[in-house]
Amino acid sequence: MLFKISGKHTEVPESVKSYAEEKTAKLPKFYDVINQIEVVVDGKDGSKEAGNIAVEIIARAERKKIFVVKEIGNDVYACIDLATHKLEQQLRKTKTKERDIKKHRTS
Repeated sequence: MLFKISGKHTEVPESVKSYAEEKTAKLPKFYDVINQIEVVVDGKDGSKEAGNIAVEIIARAERKKIFVVKEIGNDVYACIDLATHKLEQQLRKTKTKERDIKKHRTS
């Protein structure tokens, strides 16, 4: 699985890179055809008001399926956690739908 992390308007520290990679490494467990995960950390310009950091996780799977999640907050680690959780839910839902379709076809 290919993992990429990038930063817009900010530098991404090594600790955040390793944390994001550790959290997103579990995603293929929920939907096994994922072949690429990209994390984009956007440190928006401006003051330290609420919603200063945005984290976007893009998971690409076989057959051109793309899953995108965006989370905005003050703490980059909390944003990564919440975005990963949202993506897990999307992947579970998609896998369940595909499994149900196959089940109904064979019946």
